Amino acid sequence: MHEPDHNSEDRVRIDARDARGGEVILRRRRNRTIFIAGLVAFAVLAIALRLFG
Repeated sequence: MHEPDHNSEDRVRIDARDARGGEVILRRRRNRTIFIAGLVAFAVLAIALRLFG
């Protein structure tokens, strides 16, 4: 079986400054809805645990 060559020239190098800044891109309405619903669910769960936990 052939194993892939792992040369240092083939590896992708990303500068730490470029990798650090993450950005959430939600282009479709469905993706925005799911993201916001997740945030709301997390907040409701946190409040419920605070009140009843």
